[in-house]
Amino acid sequence: MKHSVNSYGRKTPLIIIEHLEDHFSLWIRAEYRHAKQLAGERLVFTNLGEFLANAREENLCPCFSESITELQGILYNDPGKVIILDPLAEKLLEPQEAANAEALVIGGILGDNPPRGRTRQLLTQRAKNMLARSLGPHQLSIDGAVYVTLRVAEGTPLEKIPLVHRPRLYVDIEGLEVEIELPFSYPLVNGEPLISDDVKELLARGLGYEEYRESRGTR
Repeated sequence: MKHSVNSYGRKTPLIIIEHLEDHFSLWIRAEYRHAKQLAGERLVFTNLGEFLANAREENLCPCFSESITELQGILYNDPGKVIILDPLAEKLLEPQEAANAEALVIGGILGDNPPRGRTRQLLTQRAKNMLARSLGPHQLSIDGAVYVTLRVAEGTPLEKIPLVHRPRLYVDIEGLEVEIELPFSYPLVNGEPLISDDVKELLARGLGYEEYRESRGTR
């Protein structure tokens, strides 16, 4: 299989998380850290703006304050070989196309229920000459999207990657076992939903959804 060479000199595509939230919360940090564990040195964070120092404190490097749209010649050479993972895209991401890309870009957005199409609004519409592809009809977490993207780039078709929808977790909150349903979809790995220990800890501390509601102004 022929691979393109991106500006970092790699024969495999970079995985980019374009930060699109107006905050840098505990929840999003947890998903970013897990994404870094999954993708390693292939992962790059962009569009951090005022949160660049926060990302560096979390060792989320390499990271850039600029958007992916401003980093031609640094992270990629040909915009036509950059693929935005947009849930509203008409075409699905395919292994051959993913493997030949210079960069695969995931929106750093905490999910909405129901989805509001913010990747399209905040990224795809300004990503001139870049491609848009979907990871399927189900809304994934940021780190889940990184996992699925990596699998596709390695040659696994989307339909062969198992997902679990609206998983239920049991967490101990101050001695009380509480069942929590997460209203999104997660890759199924070794029979378990791919949810980071950091996210589970936030839920157990009762901070996860409280913080999520605050970020959405729904308290």
